[in-house]
Amino acid sequence: MAASVTDRFLRYVVIDTQSDAKSPSQPSTEKQKTLGRLLVKELLEIGVADAHLDEHGYVYATIPSNSPKNNVPVICFCAHMDTAPDFSGTNIKPQVVRDYQGGDIRLPGDPSQIIRVADHPVLRDLIGHDIVTSDGTTLLGADDKAGIAEIVAAAEFLVKNPDIRHGALRILFTTDEEVGRGVDKVDLTKLGADFGYTMDGETAGTIEDETFSADAVEIAIKGVAIHPGFAYGKMENAIRIAGAIIARLPQDMAPETTRGRDGFIHPTGVSGVMEKAELSFIIRDFTEDGLKQKEALLEQITKEVMGAYPGSSYTFTVKEQYRNMKIVLDRHPEIVEYAVEAIRRAGMNPVRGSIRGGTDGSRLSFMGLPCANIFAGGHAFHSPLEFVSSQDMEKAVKTIVELAKVWEERA
Repeated sequence: MAASVTDRFLRYVVIDTQSDAKSPSQPSTEKQKTLGRLLVKELLEIGVADAHLDEHGYVYATIPSNSPKNNVPVICFCAHMDTAPDFSGTNIKPQVVRDYQGGDIRLPGDPSQIIRVADHPVLRDLIGHDIVTSDGTTLLGADDKAGIAEIVAAAEFLVKNPDIRHGALRILFTTDEEVGRGVDKVDLTKLGADFGYTMDGETAGTIEDETFSADAVEIAIKGVAIHPGFAYGKMENAIRIAGAIIARLPQDMAPETTRGRDGFIHPTGVSGVMEKAELSFIIRDFTEDGLKQKEALLEQITKEVMGAYPGSSYTFTVKEQYRNMKIVLDRHPEIVEYAVEAIRRAGMNPVRGSIRGGTDGSRLSFMGLPCANIFAGGHAFHSPLEFVSSQDMEKAVKTIVELAKVWEERA
């Protein structure tokens, strides 16, 4: 099983699948379908007969029920094929540090990139593991190709071991999760699942039933442009206005100064000329009230700054992104309870956690498919220091298998 999941992972990560937020198409990049086609081929080869790629780049597949019971819920296992635009995903060269014996890991493609134990204390728990990294010049893609490899490996194991009883299992591989459009085109009727799990978490043994609630804010500023030689008392430079808004953001509400259950206001883009400027933000909090308070604060800052520029104007646009899935999952406690039991059966101490981010499961939950998040084993996502343990991926495969068994047993 370990060889299977690692071999699959190494095949998948070398395929460039970065998504592109600026592209209006779905998928946002055609190259995501390259991985999709490979996954369909591999699923068909292991006996998952209905595996197919749709026009939006999604992969759907079914492992039919082999249970004598007719009331076993249909469970979906989901992972996303795209990698983040935050760092290069082109020409990935994975490295395997076999039988890791501790200490910092210097990456060969860029020796300045070092995975330090001081920064990643989880390495102390990975002594003796085989650790996969990039060469330091790209991200690795464990987010979320580790989850994909684990689901395919678990599918192969279940198909080859028909004595293991389970209900119908649906497989869903999505595109564009990293740019917030992962489930825009998912056909839930075709999927036909009752409950789901994304394999998109980090540390082995973790089950997460809570995410941030998330909005995006766009501020468009219209200044007063005039020749700088004649600007005295007249010019209102939109670039300066944008800078003043950013300068007034509370330091204790930034991603780099918050942790745990703290939310944040995070500027993600700024562009402009003298006449006009645009600011992009993401707002995050675990509660709806906290989210609205931060948005109100940002708008108040904007109004106060604009007060010094009477000839200028602005628009303030809020776009909902996703909401805390705990609101939905609390109505179906068995989703997390069964995952906790499966993790325990797979030989780990289960740890319940909250995600300082979101998953496809956040939106799927509110679309009608309650969906928790299970560990995939990766760490340092969206960076050249990303790494994953082969043994932790194997534990995730075992967790999927045990979870299928638990749902069948308790039906």
